[in-house]
Amino acid sequence: MKYRIAIIQMRSSMEVSKNLPVIEGLVREAAKNDVAAIFLPENFGALANPVPHSIGQLESTPFGPLRQLMSTLAAETGCFIFAGTIPCRVRPDGSEVSGGRVRAASFVYDGNGIAVARYDKIHMFDVDVEDGHQHYLESATFEPGEDIVCVETPLGKVGLSVCYDIRFPELYRELFASGAELIAIPSAFTRVTGEAHFEVLMRSRAIENFVFTIAACQGGTHDSGRETYGHSMVVSPWGEVLCRGNDEQEVLYAELDLAELEKIRRDMPVGKQRRL
Repeated sequence: MKYRIAIIQMRSSMEVSKNLPVIEGLVREAAKNDVAAIFLPENFGALANPVPHSIGQLESTPFGPLRQLMSTLAAETGCFIFAGTIPCRVRPDGSEVSGGRVRAASFVYDGNGIAVARYDKIHMFDVDVEDGHQHYLESATFEPGEDIVCVETPLGKVGLSVCYDIRFPELYRELFASGAELIAIPSAFTRVTGEAHFEVLMRSRAIENFVFTIAACQGGTHDSGRETYGHSMVVSPWGEVLCRGNDEQEVLYAELDLAELEKIRRDMPVGKQRRL
């Protein structure tokens, strides 16, 4: 079985209100091209907003502007939507995040507009990078999640992860063990780290686990001054790059051949050969 998907690359503003019409336009454009699923990047609703807690307060219920828009678009287009990340003040169990922080929540909406899965980013981007921003401390405003999440979809079983997670292969091995056939990796890589490592990490996670890796990314220079790498990408289970963007705002398309995945896993059954 083959499925066509859309990957939306954005250059998101700091302000949700500026991004909402852009998001809607890009999703509707993608849906016109006979796709089964649409993937959005990390922080698609607001990149580098100085007070994500304020956004997270609004998005603590399904009626926040971003969550409501995702639900509406999924229902109207009939597409599964993998909604990058949205700041959320409440944890999946309904408890409130303390200390003024939020969760980076990745929601999945089915073709009826129902949120069928939520993954909260586990690994926080607390690093120093030789760029204009230099010091990143994501844990100051975001609380890490704990749960590994896979979701059943018409495309197959999709494992959920976010950006910096990609540097921790043990997460992806757990997703593989949970039955993942595709893994979503919405991202906002810095230009410096993206140029150095993004493609090799995408291909490595795909090859190690014989999965499709799918990364919708932020790309370009944002109104906050941040520079993100872009180069949204889909990689096959054999490590082939099926599509790749540049650093512009755009919609990319890829065809996923699930029969190819099944053949690769049958010919090289690494899942049955693990000894550690």
